[in-house]
Amino acid sequence: MVNLLIVYYSAYGHIFKMTSTVKEEMKGIDEVRIKMVKVPEFESAKENMSGQEAYVNAQELQEDVPEASLKDLKWADGILWGIPTRFGNMPAQIKQFIDQAGGLWQEGKLEDVVTGIMTSTNTMHGGQETTIITSLIPMIHLGMIYVGLPYGENPELFPAEAKGGSPYGASTVAGADGSRTPVEDELKMAVRLGKRIYKVAKSINK
Repeated sequence: MVNLLIVYYSAYGHIFKMTSTVKEEMKGIDEVRIKMVKVPEFESAKENMSGQEAYVNAQELQEDVPEASLKDLKWADGILWGIPTRFGNMPAQIKQFIDQAGGLWQEGKLEDVVTGIMTSTNTMHGGQETTIITSLIPMIHLGMIYVGLPYGENPELFPAEAKGGSPYGASTVAGADGSRTPVEDELKMAVRLGKRIYKVAKSINK
């Protein structure tokens, strides 16, 4: 069995939609145990954004998702991260969570854990690639094995219209006002990334 952890942060629900779809689509695989957890929100963020209806609605949808812990990271053979962009980088919520993993780093507990990253931006050029690439840095320090989305498995990487997706990982475009939700091609790539993490983790853990 492969333990696949999906750990994410989602303020407005776009990453939540992506991670939820991966979880649902991979439920039918016999040799995988899936756990989805969310990185806790900052109290200051809740206070500052509580007047935004889209934020409040998205948080209500995620109420039943358990919060992530370091024990979840230790449990995993593969980790799919849902990391939205903040000015071309990971949000502080994700950074704080990863920064707590120093003890796991010292013990080598995350070495050879297979990992991949999904992200979201408001615009096509709003930092999808930079967010994934910069988020990869702490994964490498922790000894994880990173997988992306190869062109050969993802014809959606040759779009005729604006949408997410790159060889670095799955992604979605939320739109300038955040009203665009992940489309079918973006969700397909997210699921393929989850399955790729599972496949590589399974080969390592034979």
